Amino acid sequence: MRVALRPVTAADLDRFDAEFAGPDGPGPYQWFGHTPTVRLRRLLDERGLLGGDENMLSVTVDDVLAGRVEWFRRAWGRADTSSCWEIAIGLFAAHRGQGVGTRAQRLLVEYLFEHTRVERVQVCTDADNIAEQRAVEKAGFELEGRIRRAQWRAGAWHDQLIYSVLRAP
Repeated sequence: MRVALRPVTAADLDRFDAEFAGPDGPGPYQWFGHTPTVRLRRLLDERGLLGGDENMLSVTVDDVLAGRVEWFRRAWGRADTSSCWEIAIGLFAAHRGQGVGTRAQRLLVEYLFEHTRVERVQVCTDADNIAEQRAVEKAGFELEGRIRRAQWRAGAWHDQLIYSVLRAP
């Protein structure tokens, strides 16, 4: 199985819309209600969803679209001196539980350390999302702590766990 990242296409966005359209598509930890993709399509046209504070690449398995990875600029102080990337992943149901998420997130971390100057990449996941916790730990992230009642989803507040990986010295 060969997992790879590549730039997003308009056809990929169409597929993301179809796959993630309802609560069953993204799974219980990623459904936040119906969300328009007009902004994503505009950002794709403007900059290919790359080179900004919100970015996306498509995940493929043996050249077949399997989902997406995203990264967002976050700051722990002044943004010009203390920014990092926070990453997220959304895989189609058929590709979950096979190690694709672990490999895709590791590839994204390598890409970010190679092509940007950040010292830190972080990920937050639901405290009950054991599969994602295992995936990020296998990808090299270390647990830093719990952020209490940080995410509103499915009519309730949910704790998040924050993980990070640092650039090698």
